Amino acid sequence: MAVQRMDNVLIVVDDLEAVIAFFVELGLELEGKGPLEWRGAERVIGLDDVRQDVAMLRVPDGPGRVELAKFHRPAAIAPEPKDAPANTLGLRRVMFAVDDIEDVVARLRAHGAEVVGEIVQFENIYRLCYVRGPEGIVVGLAEQLG
Repeated sequence: MAVQRMDNVLIVVDDLEAVIAFFVELGLELEGKGPLEWRGAERVIGLDDVRQDVAMLRVPDGPGRVELAKFHRPAAIAPEPKDAPANTLGLRRVMFAVDDIEDVVARLRAHGAEVVGEIVQFENIYRLCYVRGPEGIVVGLAEQLG
């Protein structure tokens, strides 16, 4: 077997504190935050003279993580188009299982999040929605029914 697990997803952000607050409100746990001073990272990512801050957030009951990076040097490049629709090429969302979708949406709205479409029910299995948070980051929420 080639893959053992999915370790983390990297999201490059501008406002590191706002995005950390959003994911903590969602229920992830902040493992650590600070400057990444390992020069080997430059060789891995193929950029020179990098200065960045990173934060690692952990899913409470699983191995999954979300890594956030704020690039000070070189500056991050803005994506196009802003608030891309779901059919735009590239990574569109990360999905999280939640206990109470209405409660999570209400708490995330306090951090400026908005529901992309609407909360819908898939058969008698899930309630689902997409939420757009700070910097246009989209997370999917899935509440298992029954």
